[in-house]
Amino acid sequence: MAKTKTAFFCQNCGAQHAKWVGQCTSCKQWNTLSEELLEKAAAPAWKSNEGSHQKTPKPLRLSEIDADKEMRLSTRDTELDQVLGGGLVPGSMTLIGGEPGIGKSTLLLQIALRLNVKTLYVSGEESQRQIKMRAERIAPESDSCYILTETNTSRIFRQINELNPDLVIVDSIQTLHSEFLEAGAGSVSQIRECTAELIKFAKESHTPVILIGHITKDGSIAGPKILEHMVDTVLQFEGDRNHVFRIVRALKNRFGSIAELGIYEMKANGLIPVANPSQILISQNSEDLSGTAIAATVEGVRPLLIEIQALVSTAVYGTPQRSATGFPAKRLNMLLAVLEKRAGFKLAAKDVFLNITGGIQVDDPAIDLGVLAAILSSNADIPIPRDICFAAEVGLAGEIRPVPRISQRITEAEKLGFSQIYISTNVKGLPKKTGIGIQKIAKVEDLVSALFG
Repeated sequence: MAKTKTAFFCQNCGAQHAKWVGQCTSCKQWNTLSEELLEKAAAPAWKSNEGSHQKTPKPLRLSEIDADKEMRLSTRDTELDQVLGGGLVPGSMTLIGGEPGIGKSTLLLQIALRLNVKTLYVSGEESQRQIKMRAERIAPESDSCYILTETNTSRIFRQINELNPDLVIVDSIQTLHSEFLEAGAGSVSQIRECTAELIKFAKESHTPVILIGHITKDGSIAGPKILEHMVDTVLQFEGDRNHVFRIVRALKNRFGSIAELGIYEMKANGLIPVANPSQILISQNSEDLSGTAIAATVEGVRPLLIEIQALVSTAVYGTPQRSATGFPAKRLNMLLAVLEKRAGFKLAAKDVFLNITGGIQVDDPAIDLGVLAAILSSNADIPIPRDICFAAEVGLAGEIRPVPRISQRITEAEKLGFSQIYISTNVKGLPKKTGIGIQKIAKVEDLVSALFG
């Protein structure tokens, strides 16, 4: 009887160890090693059609390399195409992660149903009947989408060789297992081996592959960190179950920018792309309320107007509370210190709560001025006119600093009917003709006097 081979794998980075140790020598994390059965594969599950006569790549000069733009496969989804940089690149591997029930499977299923190319949807979590019921809600019948419920990679590649699809979607990578490894599905070695087999298939056949990945409690994709290094694109699907809006961000993209953002609205018939997110992120309440301000931000190449809500109240307990939703808490503390030091507002004994409406996360410093305006409005209980918006960064000295792409922010504010926008005095590149009033301020004190006299 052959001796069983085992190895210890780090659950954080995927490093392999011959014996158990308390600290991983690769990532320096403690108590992350687990023992798994290991057996070398005699042959990979995916075998190239060219066999042993496959050409060996040769080094080329830069002048000899064809730099023409590579053709992309459009997903027929404007939001996802924008995040991907124009569509799916042939031979690329895309990994999309998100919380359970957020809509990952729904998004990829509706893409598979709407494409005119032959698509294979491999599901290891749902039956064909369950997928059929969801597909009937999303889109009409599709003759180009094939559903396969299988978790064994050898059987999956056997079906791929027979079907020869133009796009492969796997839901999810944690459910697959290779018969050449004795470890269980979802283990570090199985995830790494199955991903490597799919990457080999994608690169040799020039077929794009999309993987769905589970996430851990802290929001990172489950499995070894090397998984994110192996794939070409990593997308994060975000959203709050209490909101109908979902956001797709690119955490890594070898074929485009990682600053792009896609916004969807969850409805009964699937995820609907939002063409003008500024209108949905701003409440249509006609009544003027204190503690509310509108700020202009930019996500990638897309300008957005978002609504900032602030609540300043007397602290009930001894230590004042500082809470921020959708905005960095450390930056909120910095802005409160600037208000107290430079403008003379005593907020040390008051609770401050901040919220970015719509359930989105914003890291753009350009909304600093809007945050201060909302806090000052709530503190004085004086509403800010609904036709005013803000676009500027606030420095530690209380100075109002310029932000990039100011012309795009101004144009977006004008398009939505705002009459005034507050920006820095040092800004350059303003549009020559505009129908919106541009108010330039230099310090935080100027903002206080301009809004509240």
